[in-house]
Parts: sequence; structure tokens; C-alpha cells
Amino acid sequence: MQMISIDYILNCMINEKNYFSDLWEMCLDDHKKRYNRTKLKNVLKKMEDLGYVKKYGHKNDTYYEKSHNVYLEDSVGFINNLTFTYESKISNALKKLENKNIFVDISKNLNSYKLSKFAKTDYETLLEGMSNMFELSSSILWTKERSKDNALKKELTNCFIQIKSFLDDINQKLIKDKKTNEIILLQRDFTNKIPKLGYLKL
Repeated sequence: MQMISIDYILNCMINEKNYFSDLWEMCLDDHKKRYNRTKLKNVLKKMEDLGYVKKYGHKNDTYYEKSHNVYLEDSVGFINNLTFTYESKISNALKKLENKNIFVDISKNLNSYKLSKFAKTDYETLLEGMSNMFELSSSILWTKERSKDNALKKELTNCFIQIKSFLDDINQKLIKDKKTNEIILLQRDFTNKIPKLGYLKL
């Protein structure tokens, strides 16, 4: 999973008005190559929604400015909306998987396995939803670490606790009545979706 640091993008914003084309040229991966334009735009959209940047203009005139304040109402409102969206996505996918075998033909050393064709789409939807939720949790903790607003920090803590409780519940439902090798594969897939603190997936 390719990720990019929120802090790195903010550090690339050296001008008052940061046009997308300039950001695309400045933001380079570990191999000094530019990121996919569409993926970088999607990350900037997430940063805008989370309150880290503000977007102005449209199409070729689009530019971004750093947002120096993350406001409680805006941030928590966005988090709650995203949380509800992701919870619905995850719960719906899990419900469809309840009576299906997710994995078939698992090797003894677990290095190779095959997804059931009846569960593949729903399982990928579940993984995507979990990945989104992990990413949201990462950004919540990163914002909390940087914030000096005690009221905001308290609300972010509450948001994180609610998300963690939901994910723990989903994990228990998913591994219930599963065989050991299936549980290992499930938990490995979930762990691989957890980003580093303050990172967003591309």
C-alpha cells in the first residue's frame, strides 16, 4: 500500500498559493519520482476535508493554502460523517460474508491462498472499508498530537475510541467460528492496511 505523509505535503506548500501543478512537481516519492496525479489530487481532497488545507479556484486554476487552525465543529463533523459511511460499508460487506467461505485452498505455510469467487467482491469491499477506517484513525491521532486545543483533543479522543470499539467488534464477528489458518490470513490482511501515524494512502 503506497502512502504519503500529511506533514510532507504541508512542507511542500512553500507558497501562499500552491497550485496543483507545482505540488505535483515538488512532491516526490522515495525514489524521487512524481506521484500519480489523480492519486495526489485524492490525497489533497482528504486533507481538505480533514481541515489541513483549503482549496480555491477550479480546474487549471486550482490552488491550495495551508489551514493553520483545525476547528472542532468542522473536524468532528467530518469525522462523524466519514465514520458513518465507512461503518455502513463495512457492516454491509460483513453481513454478505456471514455464511460464505472466504478462503479456499490455503497452503500449509499460508504463503498462498485462493479467495472464494462467491466472497471475493464482498471481501475486497470489506478490506477497502477497513483501510479507510484505519486511515481516518491515523489522521485523528496525528491531529490530536499537533493540536493545542484541549476541547478538540478530547473530542478526537472520543472519535478514536468509538472507531476502535467498532473495529474490535467487527474483528470478533469476522473471526468467529473460523479456522486458525483463516484467522491468521484475515488478521494479516487487516494489519497490512494500517498506515503509519499521519499518513494517507494513495
